[in-house]
Amino acid sequence: MRWIGIAAVQAWRYTFGLLTPPGTCKYHPSCSAYAIEAFRELGLVRGGILAGWRLLRCNPWSHGGVDHVHDRTLFRQHGERGRV
Repeated sequence: MRWIGIAAVQAWRYTFGLLTPPGTCKYHPSCSAYAIEAFRELGLVRGGILAGWRLLRCNPWSHGGVDHVHDRTLFRQHGERGRV
């Protein structure tokens, strides 16, 4: 099922995503790359929630920065640690 989310992000990238000038994203990786990584690691539902939360944080008042899916605190399993 995760491929549905990945396909939706890829479709957005090659249509409306082309209207966004390169280098304007505040976060690294970009929101679309983050969403694809979230779908691959967490599946359709949890990855979609995490990608949606990332989109909500992407606003004119955010500071941005480096933000990877494996550094998340949401949906962390008991005893699971982020990668270093």
